[in-house]
Amino acid sequence: MKTIVNKPWGSFEIINEGEKYTVKKIIVKPSGQLSLQSHKYRSEHWLIAQGNAEVVINEERFKLQENQHIFIPKGAKHMLVNKGNTSLIVIEMWFGDTLDENDIKRYEDIYKRDL
Repeated sequence: MKTIVNKPWGSFEIINEGEKYTVKKIIVKPSGQLSLQSHKYRSEHWLIAQGNAEVVINEERFKLQENQHIFIPKGAKHMLVNKGNTSLIVIEMWFGDTLDENDIKRYEDIYKRDL
């Protein structure tokens, strides 16, 4: 049974895990956004399964639609935003030697979580 983890921006569930990878399904509510953050130990791949995403990587902004994907290098500041009026579904794959939810450094967060 998969566990759904609720967040202020929506939810996620882990779909699969291996020694050097984790695959998650992320659902971002309309007007929701993940914090501007970086990771020391992992890179990420995001595939848009449903909806339209605005992605920030360092100083660049990208608009992605269903069936498009983007790579976030280890250490890059990044953010995922749903500016649409329907849920955004993203398949996220972490890749690295250390895969831990605590490998996160926040720079900005509209939900006022610890920076």
